[in-house]
Amino acid sequence: MGSFSALDIAVLVLYMGGTTFLGVYLGRGQKSARDYFVASHSIPWWAILFSVVATETSALTFISIPGLAYLGDFSFLQIVVGYIIGRIVVAFVLLPRYYQGELVTAYALLERRFGVATRRFASITFMVTRAFGDSVRVFATAIPVALILGPSVPAEYVTPISILVLGAFTLVYTYEGGMRAVVWTDVLQTGVYLLGGIAAVWLIGDGVEGGWRSIMAGAASEGKLRVLDFSTDVSKPHTVWAGLLGGGFLSMASHGADQLIVQRLMASSSLRDARRALIGSGFAVLVQFSLFLLIGIGLYAYYNARVFPKPDEIFPTFIIEVMPPGMTGLVVAAILAAAMSTVSGSLNSLSAATTHDIYVPLTGRSTDDPRVFRAGRMFTLFWAVILIGGALLYKNQGTPVVVVARSVASFTYGGLLGAFALGLGWRRGNQRAAIPGMAVGLASLPLVVFAKPLAIAYPFLSESLGPLARIAWPWYVLIGTSITFLTGMLSSLTHPAPTSSPQSPSSSGRA
Repeated sequence: MGSFSALDIAVLVLYMGGTTFLGVYLGRGQKSARDYFVASHSIPWWAILFSVVATETSALTFISIPGLAYLGDFSFLQIVVGYIIGRIVVAFVLLPRYYQGELVTAYALLERRFGVATRRFASITFMVTRAFGDSVRVFATAIPVALILGPSVPAEYVTPISILVLGAFTLVYTYEGGMRAVVWTDVLQTGVYLLGGIAAVWLIGDGVEGGWRSIMAGAASEGKLRVLDFSTDVSKPHTVWAGLLGGGFLSMASHGADQLIVQRLMASSSLRDARRALIGSGFAVLVQFSLFLLIGIGLYAYYNARVFPKPDEIFPTFIIEVMPPGMTGLVVAAILAAAMSTVSGSLNSLSAATTHDIYVPLTGRSTDDPRVFRAGRMFTLFWAVILIGGALLYKNQGTPVVVVARSVASFTYGGLLGAFALGLGWRRGNQRAAIPGMAVGLASLPLVVFAKPLAIAYPFLSESLGPLARIAWPWYVLIGTSITFLTGMLSSLTHPAPTSSPQSPSSSGRA
């Protein structure tokens, strides 16, 4: 078909308008920063579960994962198993500490253990890298939208229009509704993109002779249903060891040390509910990625192993060529839903970190002060300008944008998780150890993440950087965490051991 019909436009407008209205409606009656940032701890666990899943699912995830199975097999699920293990560790190690006090940001826990400077360092690190990474993700949303809209909109206008429309609608309901709007619109958005995925599965089965029985039989005969790979080659991203260790550490960092996810968990009414949401989200992600991979092997049969210029064009091509009017609009809405979830969560978490880690300590105001609530909303506007402006200014130099976003997150996560590990696992650690540990961890990881392009750009470095260039992305967080922890340990040996136990989380009042 290749064109965006009037029905598709109607579906898309209805979705965008409905989501925005829902978010604004949910924000009525808010009076404090506690309402705005953690919804007064009143969100049911199952809604937070879906919100966590939606936050993890970017627009390119929806498009890219089918391409993995099209070109390969189901081995990506090994990474997802690591995600579940990492969540379980966070649920029983870090979550109890977050619930020993009225915390709003993850980095307040670092202040209790090390001091206010560590909290600010970690929070500013989160803010800078989250803003940059999510600006790239917003830009990335325009890529699949451009592929699907095709000739319906002039190419030079697709990217800025997509960014501005996405940003404007998301800002309105995030500004008005706060965390309550973020979570409940995430629930809606999860349903939209899962519905789009299920519709694709049905259409693929209908378009292949013999249906899904024939598709699965063919996939099995070609080895495309393989899940386990016991290779010890660190250059391969989808192996049992990269999944269990690399995926586990990545999940511990993203769900235990990243404000984006931690803030959602702290909106639960109790530690028990937060654990149910966190661990349950791991299994929900397993089901979701299995669905996306299933689409990939279905497309492999549908197109008879046709070669595409880029893996990310496979699913959009099917959407253009096969999906009927109305359903195309639904799938574009699904892509935007995944992006809106990421942007809304980022705006609220960035605002929360700025308000509670920087503004409140500097002003000395109570978190119940109405001025803190108003400041939180102003910071939401500020970060919206940063994210949308950064997306409009971003220039793609040939590196896949999803790789850029993932790389930024990887070396940030290692430094943050390493600081939490130092606080929990090394008694001698103090602020003089934590900040240098994070700084060295953050500075070291770019050498690993960008080793290959550096070796190409500077041939004299190729011999020294060669081994680093072979390391696959699931190992980045483990490496960064280890460097941060070891640097902090060594730094702590330069001063006397503490004469008393480090301050425990429960010894502080609710902040």
